Amino acid sequence: MRSTMLIAVILALGVTIFTPESLLAHGLGARYAVPIPLSFFIFGGAVTIMVSFLMVGMLLKGTVESLRYPRLSLISNDRTWLTIIRPITWGIHVGAVLVFLLLLSSSLLGTTRGVENFAPTFVWVIWWVGFGFVVALIGNVWELTNPWKIIFGWFENIYKVTNRGERLAAISDYPNRWSLWPALIMFIIFAWIETSFMESSNPRALGFLVLLYSIYTFIGMFIFGKYMWLRNCEVFSVVFDLLSRFSIFEVSQNQKGVCKSCGSEECKESQSECVNCYECMYFSDSKHLNIRPPAVGLNISGTVRPSVLAMIMMLLASVTFDGFSATPEWSAIQGFFIILLPNLTSPFINGITIANTLGLIISFAAFLSVYKIVSVFIANVVLDRPYSPDYVMRSFVFTLIPIALAYNYAHFLAYLLIQGQQIIPLVSDPFGFDWDIFGTADYLININVTNARFIWFFSVIAIVVGHVIAVYLSHVKALAMYKDSSQALRSQIPMLVLMVIYTV
Repeated sequence: MRSTMLIAVILALGVTIFTPESLLAHGLGARYAVPIPLSFFIFGGAVTIMVSFLMVGMLLKGTVESLRYPRLSLISNDRTWLTIIRPITWGIHVGAVLVFLLLLSSSLLGTTRGVENFAPTFVWVIWWVGFGFVVALIGNVWELTNPWKIIFGWFENIYKVTNRGERLAAISDYPNRWSLWPALIMFIIFAWIETSFMESSNPRALGFLVLLYSIYTFIGMFIFGKYMWLRNCEVFSVVFDLLSRFSIFEVSQNQKGVCKSCGSEECKESQSECVNCYECMYFSDSKHLNIRPPAVGLNISGTVRPSVLAMIMMLLASVTFDGFSATPEWSAIQGFFIILLPNLTSPFINGITIANTLGLIISFAAFLSVYKIVSVFIANVVLDRPYSPDYVMRSFVFTLIPIALAYNYAHFLAYLLIQGQQIIPLVSDPFGFDWDIFGTADYLININVTNARFIWFFSVIAIVVGHVIAVYLSHVKALAMYKDSSQALRSQIPMLVLMVIYTV
């Protein structure tokens, strides 16, 4: 045991000490002046993670059964759901659809100047960044506000009323071999638009893309069924579901008969409870809203599909690259491609687009390759082949989500706090027609809402906390797999090195 801990400390310290300074930006942009040198922050973060690894290894020695998380049921009365929750839900649905229609109309009919149009700021700042923050901390509110799901649900209700209670049935069965691959393809396209497409803030281009995706989603739900499509192909439902596993709120139901007719494989595989399955929630008569410790929803006991593994890897890669692309080092690479390809000036194909596209691809390949190497080491070297490398990869991949979240908070908090204020004047003049509906059109962004020192401290704390949680979850998973605590601890040495590498 002591030799295992010593090896872990030596390896992690080696990674920390010999990491090039150019990799230390961590997506924060400029290096702000702080009271303590940056190297102290990074070193302290790495040491914190290592100490957490040792403490978890020594203290966490229970069985899988003893590690089931506690929860407190806040709402479990069916009458409460009918009298309180349902009217609130209906109001949220109407509001979400109205915002969606405003987004579409302002992008297609309003000014073409991105900073004066409601759509770009709402999509890229308020929704993608801000909504992601809320989903990860609070719960999957996207299930309440998804406009495509809401509109299609209204259509289903109209169909049911006009056809004497008959439900709208899917035209075709969803091919099992597709799994989450359609959602992954959509996320790759979305990540490319966000990081590489030069017209991503052009209201017309954005409106066209939203309209195109809406058609894709409605057709998919009509052919394969609403819940089946949302669960496998609607990229934002998939991504927000992954992020919400970290959150402190969950919904559950305890009617096993409902689960038997559910299309979710994860729901069917669950032996004890049905948590955050929204298809079951819709049909169940016994609904619960629970509060739980953060991150426990990432302790997955069932089989993780390869497409889920790929989705999480792409999520990590896109967040990391989005942060690194804001650094001076990447600007130099973009400049190189601009000089190399001077004749490419189209918004679709130019030096910056090619550089960022290659960067996104390389980031994904690098994350997948490094994680594969670590998994091979665990399976073949550390534990003498009790599990295959692919099984190890799929088993531990959910423990990496806190790292992605921590990096996301560290990178985007200042962006949300400052740039997010732009929505205040835009709600008064969403089309850029010189309106002042709510009297806020002349609002000026207050850059003093935060400062460099706060952002640095918050970022480092978020990164360290995220990695410590990842270490804990990884140990829990190792105990579930290997049963023996010393063997579980040895299996985590490569994971510790991987996490420290990502920290710095």
